[in-house]
Amino acid sequence: MSDVFSPLRQARTWRDLWIALARIERELGVEIPESAIEELRAARDQIDLARVAEIEADLRHDVMAHVHHYGEVAPGARAFIHLGATSAFVADNAGLIQLKEALEIVSDRLLAAIDALAGFADRWRSLPTLGYTHWQPAQPVTVGKRAALWLQDLVADYEQVERLRGELRFRGARGTTGTEATFLDLFDGDGAKVDELNQRLADHFGFSGSWELVGQTYPRKFDHRVLAVLAGIGASVARFAQDVRLLQSYGEIEEPFGSSQIGSSAMPYKRNPMRCERAGSLARHLCVLELDAAWTASVQGFERTLDDSANRRIAIPEAFLCADAILQIVANVSSGLVVHEAVIRARLDRALPFLVTERVLIAGVRKGGDRQELHERIRMHAMAAREGLDSGAETNDFFLRVADDPAFDLDLDELDALSKAEDLVGRCPNQVEQFLTERVAPMLEGYAGSAAPQLRV
Repeated sequence: MSDVFSPLRQARTWRDLWIALARIERELGVEIPESAIEELRAARDQIDLARVAEIEADLRHDVMAHVHHYGEVAPGARAFIHLGATSAFVADNAGLIQLKEALEIVSDRLLAAIDALAGFADRWRSLPTLGYTHWQPAQPVTVGKRAALWLQDLVADYEQVERLRGELRFRGARGTTGTEATFLDLFDGDGAKVDELNQRLADHFGFSGSWELVGQTYPRKFDHRVLAVLAGIGASVARFAQDVRLLQSYGEIEEPFGSSQIGSSAMPYKRNPMRCERAGSLARHLCVLELDAAWTASVQGFERTLDDSANRRIAIPEAFLCADAILQIVANVSSGLVVHEAVIRARLDRALPFLVTERVLIAGVRKGGDRQELHERIRMHAMAAREGLDSGAETNDFFLRVADDPAFDLDLDELDALSKAEDLVGRCPNQVEQFLTERVAPMLEGYAGSAAPQLRV
């Protein structure tokens, strides 16, 4: 990803655009010697960025600095470099090429993260764990079902990225305000040749076509769509990272921890979730970057203003670099998550009696009890058990209190039967299996870029 947005890679892309423009203009009848095109090709990699900076310091124009430097290393082609083009021909088309390549990387990173997280969800699809609503204990779920919720967010992100890739278009050779007037002059008024020029340019650089309408630049609205999708990835990863950090604080699940890794300079016993902390930090920055693109799109007056340029040179590369980094972290963490089953069970057991009060009430009514009376007695026993836990009791004695209350006529065996965790998770295992089978497996078909566990489905 760093290479996609590097100054040297951009300079080479600009030269590729100039070579393609000159070649196709010649093929369509513009008088450009073949020797000039050959010279452009031969000098394509002779790029001295220090020399470009020196020229730019004098000209105060980045594109023209590159044009002049290219002319220095390809003097026989100097007269034909950038013929008919405006700065946006290289700047915007190269930017679209960057978007195309960067989105492909993000797509691959998403698949790696999806693959790793799917393996984890599949493995733990049936292990009951304490569910939460409002950060408070709620009906049990399974470890795999919770992971599938994280996974579902990433699947939606992948689909959004693929939709964007399918809609990406080239700017092409459209002139200073998008009218194509200059190229119409080059081809003696032949509009069909202008269309052919743009289609060939799009084909050459791997695009299905060009934008129907542009001003001087391609629509900055599309930049906002791209950063919005990347921000969506940030939101998905932030949620994943926060959940793992909280679960690690409970001792239920841990991110991978190296055998020589140091958790704290002062507290050697610590196993800090530093990978998820880093992912959450970068994800937050990624989410904020969407606003840059929204504002930039909103202030592009008439055919173009230049207040987009400096912003985009920062916001777009940073967004892609953040997305690239956090998705690698998700894949790394997901493929090595450690599950502490005993801790999960102990935490579930502590809350479990409170989660089956409705079942206890129904069982007591079936034994002949009065529903309203039993409801009040359950409330009293539950509050007493809660006070015990709050005062330091290691176990929840709610069932003992109910078993000792003759109004219920229920013994401990009967109460234990009502509170089997596996019976309280509903269809969690089936939901995970169905999601992996119907949504994830087809998406990963043919993907072999990850060492994550293979799906059983």
